[in-house]
Amino acid sequence: MHPAWALLRLASPQLPIGGYSYSQGLEMAVENGQVHGPDSARRWLEDQLLLNLARFEAPLLLAHCEAAVEDDWPRLLQLAAEHRASRETRELQLESRQMGYSLGQLLDGLPELDQPARDCLAAAGEPGLALAWALAARAWRIPPTEALAAWLWGWLENQLAVLMKTLPLGQQAAQRLTSALLPSLDEAARIAAERAPEDWGSLAFGLALASMGHERQYSRLFRS
Repeated sequence: MHPAWALLRLASPQLPIGGYSYSQGLEMAVENGQVHGPDSARRWLEDQLLLNLARFEAPLLLAHCEAAVEDDWPRLLQLAAEHRASRETRELQLESRQMGYSLGQLLDGLPELDQPARDCLAAAGEPGLALAWALAARAWRIPPTEALAAWLWGWLENQLAVLMKTLPLGQQAAQRLTSALLPSLDEAARIAAERAPEDWGSLAFGLALASMGHERQYSRLFRS
């Protein structure tokens, strides 16, 4: 089987986990004027990639995938607990839990998931997205670095979809943003792969404030 099929499957917006229901605070950033056009959108997304995701969430996700490949189930469950504890807001916590649950339910009904992975999924109770993503990558034989790339790509596509729905931003402008942000996407993956566990961490105050504001935003398109 061509290895690209599994990677495209994992990164596909058709994966039924509800990722495109959430804006991760971006809708609130548009509402309060922090993001108001292509240039400000690029700054927001680049900051998210390089100052937040690359420093903590991406290396943490990569570690999940590596533990799953190595059958290191105690470490995988410990990493999942750390990921759950790192969700700064109620909105981000519910997003991870809902998407993790949906992906876990999907995997549970597929023959590719072996018994050790099923046992880990059951032991997790309420798996977050990072744990379920790692188990999906393991089931579909996707190397950890490629699973991370698929996750970063899905994140970027989601954020661009949010912008197209909340700003006067067309598809061509979104593609120009994609071209501008691909080097940052590549840099985020590189930083995540090289970052030692003792250096994991970020202080994304703006994201947390935007997420908390979005929980109370009166008129919104995306889930809170």
